[in-house]
Amino acid sequence: MDEPILDAICERLRQKVYFKGSTILHPGDLVEKMFFVLRVELKSIGEDGTRVFLTERDACGEELLVWCLENSSVSTDGKKAWLPRPRLLSRRTVTCLTNVEVYSIGAADLEAITIRFTRFLRNPLVQRALRFESPYLRSVAATRIQVAWRRYWKRQLIRALSQKNYY
Repeated sequence: MDEPILDAICERLRQKVYFKGSTILHPGDLVEKMFFVLRVELKSIGEDGTRVFLTERDACGEELLVWCLENSSVSTDGKKAWLPRPRLLSRRTVTCLTNVEVYSIGAADLEAITIRFTRFLRNPLVQRALRFESPYLRSVAATRIQVAWRRYWKRQLIRALSQKNYY
């Protein structure tokens, strides 16, 4: 990333400590912050049962960044337009396994950064890197691929059995 983007992010980061057993995100709650894990580990459990362990240098709440990019309040002519947007609700539970030190950035600050650096962040290479680096989004993608693969093989099996019984 470029220096100006990193500076803008670092200016808005807030340090926070969570204690063992505390829950950072609950399913159905608004995702209001993105967290960067500094020390120890967290456990993230999705609605579909997907379990991801987050350790140092991982991010939590990265779907907020994707949401800010997709629901930007900047119109195509570059002016800010205040449009009603759907709120982002959490689909997972994030629990601290030990005492955890994180840096967090609020939704308003993250949106301000995405508006300021829209051209860079909307680059397909950058968005692909963001999705690849996210442990949660990678596990969701892997689950979806597994489901699609199972459906494919089930259809192939049904097709093969129906052709066998037909003759």
